Amino acid sequence: MPQHTHRLRRTLGLLMLVSLFPLARAASIDAGSMAPAFDLPGAQGNIKLGDYRGKTVYLDFWASWCGPCKQSFPWMNDMQAKYGARGLQVIAVNLDAKAEDARTFLASVPAQFTIAYDPAGASAQQYRIKGMPSSVLIGPDGKVISVHAGFNPGARAELERQITTALGVTP
Repeated sequence: MPQHTHRLRRTLGLLMLVSLFPLARAASIDAGSMAPAFDLPGAQGNIKLGDYRGKTVYLDFWASWCGPCKQSFPWMNDMQAKYGARGLQVIAVNLDAKAEDARTFLASVPAQFTIAYDPAGASAQQYRIKGMPSSVLIGPDGKVISVHAGFNPGARAELERQITTALGVTP
């Protein structure tokens, strides 16, 4: 695909994301507040946040056009493999309008964690997501522990520290 097409898709995706969320709701969700419930379709049936009560949930919002998402998926695979048996559940919510875009992304960047689909962006609006990727760490009690926007190699250690602290384990 030509470079200008990639830029156009990325720009249109960002415009779509911005248009989904009114400026009055621009602030992110607060740590300590209850995480908004969701019930979204997934490959193996509906994904409901309430079904994961008692687990620490790393909730990630992503889209196929998001460059940093390609970096975050291998890391999330590692976190799920490393801490899944200790109570971590990674859930990644795709916000692409077209399911084919998500399938193409997942074919090149596989996920070994739960994927949910929200083409209308309602869950991202509930969580007041401002950009891709964005993550929300949710404790076993259903309360938000932390919110993080973006993903880069420098963020990995801090995000893992937050996960291990929430799980009460050492890395």
